[in-house]
Amino acid sequence: MKYLHCMIRVRDLAQSLDFYENKLGLKLVRHKDYEQGQFSLYYFATALGEPEIELTYNWDNRTYSPGTNFGHLAFRVDNIYDVCARLAQQGVPILRPPRDGHMAFIKDPNQISIELLQAGDALAPAEPWVSMPNVGTW
Repeated sequence: MKYLHCMIRVRDLAQSLDFYENKLGLKLVRHKDYEQGQFSLYYFATALGEPEIELTYNWDNRTYSPGTNFGHLAFRVDNIYDVCARLAQQGVPILRPPRDGHMAFIKDPNQISIELLQAGDALAPAEPWVSMPNVGTW
């Protein structure tokens, strides 16, 4: 497992970009706008390149509190199906199953969301994951 990033939702994009890049000295390593979802992602890293901070900017007028602006931790895993099966066997609910062979969500005991991402290409869709519904929130 490799730690990838944490996600923070931001309201004032210009102020946040200025803080992470100019004040904190992190480097913007990639940016992508998602027209259909109406949000943008900005990834910052240290000079070493990892781990990253993902700033998520939603294009609507949402407001966030200290309890809603932190999004999730993310880890890359070698086999998302094996990791999810092991976690489920240990009683960890798979909130967003890896139906796509690429991404899943769980929560830690403190209700912090954790995103699991398949290393490399997505695995072929497989049961029981394909048929599992989402549970709760992540």
